[in-house]
Amino acid sequence: MNGIGAWFEIEACAGWLRATASLPLPVEVLVDDGQDHAELHYRPVGVVGAITPWNWPLLIAIWAIAPALRMGNTVVHKPSEYTPLCSLALIEVLAEVLPPDVLVAVPGAGDAGEALVRDERVGKIMFTGSVATGKKVVEASAGTLSRLTLELGGNDAGIVLPDADPAAIAEGLFWSAFNNNGQTCAALKRLYVPDAIYDQVVASLAAFAAGIPVGVGLDEGSLLGPLQNKAQWEKVSGLVEDARARGARLVLGGDPDPGRPGYFYPKTLVADIGIDAPLVQEEQFGPALPIIRYTDLEQAIEWANGVDAGLGASVWSADRDKAKEVAARLQAGSVWINAHAAIHPHVPFGGVKHSGYGLECGVDGLKSVAVPQVISG
Repeated sequence: MNGIGAWFEIEACAGWLRATASLPLPVEVLVDDGQDHAELHYRPVGVVGAITPWNWPLLIAIWAIAPALRMGNTVVHKPSEYTPLCSLALIEVLAEVLPPDVLVAVPGAGDAGEALVRDERVGKIMFTGSVATGKKVVEASAGTLSRLTLELGGNDAGIVLPDADPAAIAEGLFWSAFNNNGQTCAALKRLYVPDAIYDQVVASLAAFAAGIPVGVGLDEGSLLGPLQNKAQWEKVSGLVEDARARGARLVLGGDPDPGRPGYFYPKTLVADIGIDAPLVQEEQFGPALPIIRYTDLEQAIEWANGVDAGLGASVWSADRDKAKEVAARLQAGSVWINAHAAIHPHVPFGGVKHSGYGLECGVDGLKSVAVPQVISG
């Protein structure tokens, strides 16, 4: 992440803490007809285990920690082994204003996370990570029946409608896909564009992308930095090379500088790519966007829904009503119009299909780290 991105994440953490603290969750009166009376209360779970990833190590931790504390729980945080230091620093800052041991960190690899999931003292697990690890969390939790919220992988589709203005949407499309170098669960990862404006959208997107500087994180003039680790660099590179071998057209990028230190991968736009290419079917989690041409909107919707993931999606159009009609048919937990991954602390967020289950953020996020209790009489 670059310097500007780091400041954004820190500011977002502060804002999320304030927003979560201000959320009301009043007692809900279910029945009050003069004869019967029933109320729904939400009680603390007890101990919440938060297992968080490396791509937004501070903000995603706050998504779990803030509501858990707000609902009266204690939290054990297991950060990614790729980003333990910043997570430990976050916990140290928060612990300055909390009672002892209300919030603790347990750094380590996968075995530390597994131990947390299997611990009978933990009543709730908040996990953000891969589908494969998410399945292991489900299996490990069977012995304790811990409550789970799983935010797993995404392979988010964006559909551009024929009435969209290519120049007007280029900036939004770029940042939807390349924010944090594409290392965002709900980033735009597949873009479907109608044949009538395909070339214009590709050209406008390439022109905007070419002007975005990439550099080291300490240089605040850089808007994008390197990928976080070698494994992720190799995955992105492999998917792009596979697309090239299949005959896809690399409009921008695709040729990293072998002499540049660090895991830098260039901003890459891949056009005229087949729907079966791994770069389309798999989550790349990096700065390489496949742009798929379509001639029939029904086909584009089918393609967008044709993967196991269902975290986010977007529709790009000058006609909001038409965009909402298309959005309602997309199989995703969140669908944005003329934007993507526009996550708000008061708006619930979660996936469908293999992108997990349960909700974070908003009042529903508070309820997810609490135990409902009905009192009647």
